[in-house]
Amino acid sequence: MSQYRINRLVLTGALLALGTIASGCSSIDRLSQIGEQPKLSAIDNPTTQPGYKPVQMPMPKPEVASYNPNSLWRNGSRAFFKDQRAARQVGDLLTVTVNITDKAAIANETQRSRTNSEDSGVTDFIGSQTITQANKILPGRILTADSTSSSEGKGSVDRKEALQTNVAAVVTQVLPNGNLVVEGKQEIRVNFEIRELIVAGIVRPEDIQSDNTIDSTKIAQARIAYGGRGQITDVQQPRYGQQVMDVLLPF
Repeated sequence: MSQYRINRLVLTGALLALGTIASGCSSIDRLSQIGEQPKLSAIDNPTTQPGYKPVQMPMPKPEVASYNPNSLWRNGSRAFFKDQRAARQVGDLLTVTVNITDKAAIANETQRSRTNSEDSGVTDFIGSQTITQANKILPGRILTADSTSSSEGKGSVDRKEALQTNVAAVVTQVLPNGNLVVEGKQEIRVNFEIRELIVAGIVRPEDIQSDNTIDSTKIAQARIAYGGRGQITDVQQPRYGQQVMDVLLPF
């Protein structure tokens, strides 16, 4: 066995060991919950979660508020009257109406072919055909080449997705221009399965309806995740070893 193959086997074994160690804590937790319902996550402050980063977006230059004599309008204001919406500052709540109906059908087909032929018409080059050994090696026509290449590719996508639900979100940040950064998380446990919905993004206060709701299509940089965990999800997922082999094996 070559040294290269030995190194590959050692590397594969090391990666498998690391994957086993990394999944060890998760496996222990799952083993301790056998026969019990999955536990709901604690209600925590989203800004204190690991990996949380404040949102930074391009902001316009701040406009200094100025008042004109005998005028009720203030320069730089977005509305004549005071905004009565409930979501205006950090900690306020609003309801996000998630309404996703996505349908895509794409079909591509590509065909390509090319044929090249080069014939010099030269049968004798500097007396090469007069030499006995050269007659056996060189073809009848010198500097003659033919090539043919072709390729064909097909691809198609047919996707249908629909998600309709509501989730309450909390304002985690107010940007300098007044836009609100919101994030909401909802967990529903049914028997031994937890369905989880996460919504996050940036909204304009003007897009919030009078009933303190906003449609998900009006959320900028929207991040919507819908999934679950539990016995059904566990059965649907491949084993850790299979996932590691799918990443490492080149065939």
